[in-house]
Amino acid sequence: MDQNSTLRIGKIVGVHGMKGYLKVYPFAESTDPFAPGKQLTMEWPDGESKTVTVVDSQAYKNFFRIAFDGITDRTSAETLIGAGLYIDRAKLPEPEAGHWYWCDLIGLEVYQADGSRLGRVENLFETGSNDVLVVKQGNREVLVPVIESVVCSVDLEKKRIMVDLPEGL
Repeated sequence: MDQNSTLRIGKIVGVHGMKGYLKVYPFAESTDPFAPGKQLTMEWPDGESKTVTVVDSQAYKNFFRIAFDGITDRTSAETLIGAGLYIDRAKLPEPEAGHWYWCDLIGLEVYQADGSRLGRVENLFETGSNDVLVVKQGNREVLVPVIESVVCSVDLEKKRIMVDLPEGL
């Protein structure tokens, strides 16, 4: 799958109920990509993929419960666990200046202002006031708030984020 033309917006992590609903962990901030009628690409770790259409979608805790066209029972749904969900990037608006799609930040290297490597962005999550980068290096995990005073720059071409962490973080 061409990573420049598609965005990974979620991962199927389980099933819900007996009618083929799937539990999807979203990587997108917006609920729009999961709206009924949207077409997504489902890709398995082995590279096999297919296009699916959202029939129903409901936010549930930190997940979405989603029904796809043609998946109507639990047994069929269980075979999809572990698949990634992608959307055509051209169908999404470009982010505003100073904003990025989460999926573009995952995997970027994070460096402190002094040039030392902090680690790699493994995930993000949202708090009430700002997003937070989950940066890992080995067994060490650092939570970096995505706020102007901490995130100095994001260079998607160089796959690098520069941060200036406050004392004690």
